Amino acid sequence: MGRFRDAGDDDTETAIDISPLIDCVFILLIFFIVTTVFVEEAGVEVDKPQAAAASSGESESVVLEITDKGEVLYDGRSIGVGGVRGVVRDMNKKDDAPVIIAAQEKASSGLLVQVIDESKLAGAKKISLAAAKGSE
Repeated sequence: MGRFRDAGDDDTETAIDISPLIDCVFILLIFFIVTTVFVEEAGVEVDKPQAAAASSGESESVVLEITDKGEVLYDGRSIGVGGVRGVVRDMNKKDDAPVIIAAQEKASSGLLVQVIDESKLAGAKKISLAAAKGSE
């Protein structure tokens, strides 16, 4: 039995060298970081209204209010959706007046879209939205 060694006779310990494994992991990490494509998330562009003090030289704006009862008001009087185009067109003849639509909290979103469409059809280039206080 001299040819076979007993496992318990060997005094040296065997160890696994992990430094090549660490090198491979770092190389893969660098590869994935470099080849990663960053996706730009799609969004909606919003024209934010500026403060009154910041709009120097800007003329009078068209302020339309949409109530929770379905009325469209301009300067305190009801004009309806059909009157929006005429009011905005008249104001745009003088100068390129921005349109501000103030919708109350309970106002219909469909009516809001109709007012925006009518304003664009009348030639408004700047349309901003504002929140109006609801009737209490």
